[in-house]
Amino acid sequence: MDNQSNTSAPTVRPTKKQKELLVYIERFIGEHGYSPSYREIMGALEYNSVATVALHVGNLIKRGHLVKRDHSARSLEVVAPSGDALPAQLATNQIKPAEEKWLIGQVEHHLNQAELSGEVMQATIDDLYVLLGALRVLGLAGAAQSFVERLTALKAKVANPAQNSA
Repeated sequence: MDNQSNTSAPTVRPTKKQKELLVYIERFIGEHGYSPSYREIMGALEYNSVATVALHVGNLIKRGHLVKRDHSARSLEVVAPSGDALPAQLATNQIKPAEEKWLIGQVEHHLNQAELSGEVMQATIDDLYVLLGALRVLGLAGAAQSFVERLTALKAKVANPAQNSA
């Protein structure tokens, strides 16, 4: 019996409320760089008291889903999820080479269609800006920059409709 420990790797999945709390703490830490206070958790998750937060946090610590460093304020840490207890963090700005090629192909296709079209609509320009923004977010700023000159020329056509007939 002495060999059993509740603070080892999580063995029991968190309840729905506990999972909600874990996700909130993980997101808060991601945004701010430190864990939320019990009062911030209480307000965000609409609990009625700090004691309720403390109860849930205590249970998550016992189950091994959270760790509290040296009993100080704002010291909660989410333990790396095991299995499917929490969704794995996605590296949202990493894509495969085939996906990169596909996205660049989409930008090229839409630009070609707009350039060949007799009339350029503002919605088309907006869609192209979204695609270029996606390239930048995905770490392909160089590819996005290569399309800027062509997009600027299309934007000028929208601003000066007389050029559309050229």
